Amino acid sequence: MVIALTDGRGRPLWISAACPGRSSEITVCRHDQLTAKLRAAGLGTIADLGSVGLNDGGLDADLGVITGYKAARNRPLTRGQKLSNTALAAVRAPVEHGFAHVKTWRVLGKVRTDPK
Repeated sequence: MVIALTDGRGRPLWISAACPGRSSEITVCRHDQLTAKLRAAGLGTIADLGSVGLNDGGLDADLGVITGYKAARNRPLTRGQKLSNTALAAVRAPVEHGFAHVKTWRVLGKVRTDPK
């Protein structure tokens, strides 16, 4: 598992160290203290639904991690939440293209070592 940060055009800015594939995105971000590093740099980020709950700064924090909304079995999304998810998806589209580009790097396919 590798976490990457890109700019708004999908160009890679930072890539985490490799972690075991069984690690979740949020665990890797917390291990790397990603939100603290972003705040120290005066930055925020838009993330996918795998990062829901990562924003540890509270409601009054200036910067943080913006994610979409997840539906639950007994709680469907409201119209406003669906519109918010659509807007975030539009912003994230170029970023996903950047991730696709990183996945084409041959060096990532050649790594066959223990992430430790």
